[in-house]
Amino acid sequence: MKKKVLVGISGGVDSAVSAYLLKREGYEVIGATIQLNDIGEKELEEIKDICKKMKIEHKIITFKKEFQKNVIDYFLSEYSRGNTPSPCIICDEKIKFGSFLKYAEKLECDYIATGHYVKKIYSEKYKSYGLKKGKDVKKDQSYMLYRLSKNQIQKSLFPLSDYTKEEIKKIAEENNLINSKKKESQGICFAKKGYIEYLKRKLGNEIKKGKFVDKKGNIIGEHNGYQLYTIGQRRGLGLNLGRPYFIIDIIPSKNEIMLGEFSELLSKKVEIRDWKLPFLKIKKINNMSVIAKPRFSSKGHKAKLNYIEGKLEIEYDFANAENTRGQHIVFYDKDGIVLGGGIIAK
Repeated sequence: MKKKVLVGISGGVDSAVSAYLLKREGYEVIGATIQLNDIGEKELEEIKDICKKMKIEHKIITFKKEFQKNVIDYFLSEYSRGNTPSPCIICDEKIKFGSFLKYAEKLECDYIATGHYVKKIYSEKYKSYGLKKGKDVKKDQSYMLYRLSKNQIQKSLFPLSDYTKEEIKKIAEENNLINSKKKESQGICFAKKGYIEYLKRKLGNEIKKGKFVDKKGNIIGEHNGYQLYTIGQRRGLGLNLGRPYFIIDIIPSKNEIMLGEFSELLSKKVEIRDWKLPFLKIKKINNMSVIAKPRFSSKGHKAKLNYIEGKLEIEYDFANAENTRGQHIVFYDKDGIVLGGGIIAK
């Protein structure tokens, strides 16, 4: 009997080829489009056309309420706390591999599948399924999926793991699935005009002008609302001070933004909250060697992971300036397996 898989179809080349590859491998494929915002008629027709070409069933699933609660509310709350969130990571955990998997189980599907560039492996060391980088290192999305549970990973398929982006485009062209030159979606899906405009619209009168200050409390200038800035930012401050200043802290209680030197952004030790560590026993974490990625674009840093008196901390071998409060930090072992991660607290 064929294994049944529910494939997320977004209208892009990656999801289209994922469905194609799974069907070619002999799976019973059902295509499903997750509706988080309103989908344009043209876009929806393109998605239906992709499924029609592959002769697979297509469904539209609406998770707007779940998306509002788990992603948008989190996004707004984090900025209001002076943090810089990564909503796509939470969306992957809660919606694309959370609500989507529950829906698939109702359809009695054996698996779900997406167009993520990541490799699913079974680790003898951890006696569990896990994730590591796929073939296309430049497109690697293992960082984005660190919050997935063991069950979510086990129930998921990642057909693109052994391909590069260029190889996927070629497959799409050769099989006339979709225009491989179609522009990929960028940025936050619910803030198409940019997150600044979105925050202004949603937070409204909560955003108030305040002061830029230095570490001694001296006023340097005026900002347009602390929610509109991020730690580490240098451009767009609206100041003409003769030399560069960086945001080194955001203090919501005072509506103040602290400016300083680049060197003051360097961190050697970071505290982590809301962690997900499916392979590790938290109380046994003591001076564990890991590679830590404190942002998606990071190449990774050698570090030690410790759990001390209820706190999870990472201590880098060398200080770096990539740690922004509210962003996600992901841990890998020496073999490149994702161990988990969490949100940078301070």
